[in-house]
Amino acid sequence: MDRWIAPGRVNIIGEHTDYNDGYVLPIALSLGVVCAAERTDDGQVRLTSAQRPGEVVVVAVDDLVAQRDRVPGWARYPLGVVHEFVRGGHPIAGVRLEVDGAVPIGAGLSSSAALCCAVTVALRDLFAPRLTDRALVEIAHAAENGFAGVPTGVLDQSAAILCTAGHALFLDVRAFTAPDGPEPGAAEQIPFDLAAADLALVVADTGHPHDLADGGYAERRAQCEAAAAALGVRALRDATEADLARLRDPLLRRRATHVVTENARVLAVVDQLRSGADPRAVGALLTASHRSLRADFEVSAPALDLAVDAALDAGAHGARMVGGGFGGSVLALADRADTDRVATRIEQRFAATGFAAPRIFTVEPAAGARRLCGSPRRRS
Repeated sequence: MDRWIAPGRVNIIGEHTDYNDGYVLPIALSLGVVCAAERTDDGQVRLTSAQRPGEVVVVAVDDLVAQRDRVPGWARYPLGVVHEFVRGGHPIAGVRLEVDGAVPIGAGLSSSAALCCAVTVALRDLFAPRLTDRALVEIAHAAENGFAGVPTGVLDQSAAILCTAGHALFLDVRAFTAPDGPEPGAAEQIPFDLAAADLALVVADTGHPHDLADGGYAERRAQCEAAAAALGVRALRDATEADLARLRDPLLRRRATHVVTENARVLAVVDQLRSGADPRAVGALLTASHRSLRADFEVSAPALDLAVDAALDAGAHGARMVGGGFGGSVLALADRADTDRVATRIEQRFAATGFAAPRIFTVEPAAGARRLCGSPRRRS
């Protein structure tokens, strides 16, 4: 069986902006989900996971929708990808899928998108080699939103498919998802050479998992849509800070304030990195993003706030929660020489508070989804 891999991601900045037609700036991680796959002709999807030894999920290709609620929750992600291929006119006579994930589940590093995208690139190469990168993003996104029931934007899937090593991906979501295809400049690879600046990105998985399938994420998305409707704009991407005062509902005003200011922060970070300025300068914008996510969007959690404060106290240039929120991970930008001090300070604060020890590691911008053997991944 050939193997494919899709990475997890960490978002440098641009949280909860993707489903508001806004801007995001993720990098891919070296941690990923591997999918081994081969064609069969028995009319079935046979699915196993290294993380669930002994569990075998077998569903007829023609019976995926009917069986959706009868399969384990984790299996709905890869089965949803198969469903989207068939629904899109790419017949699958049968397929065997074996998945193995190294992205921590519930850490806000997009383990579910990595799973969907690993299966998506595998099925592309086996059954539909002419599909474009945007089509892959759409398939993985539809699988997660529709079949798995998680109402995410396209940030996670775009990062897993489009990111390149040594770069952050600047994505204009509205331009990328335009009906007639991605518009010029919709996706731009921004050089992000941390080593050259003696910097590192420290990720602290707090061990307090989040679950985007629960109500908090969907509730925030609905609130953003309500705020846009109240302002009479297509999406909050079109709102300005001056517009915010027109929102009479204080809750909707807070939600909109985060999205409007977060989009501005993404653009400011991109400008800094494009200009060749010292990347340390973006640290303050990362911290401002966390404060907005905590106060205006209200998706932080005590463990996330504690990790951010500890990282900053240890000398990090900036820190913030990443992912959908309510748990997960924190990202800190620090001098390479200070990474151990940042990690130690976070661990000490967690121990003093009675939290379980966090998992802490450094990350570099890695490559997106690709085949691990056979022909190389096609770019389009």
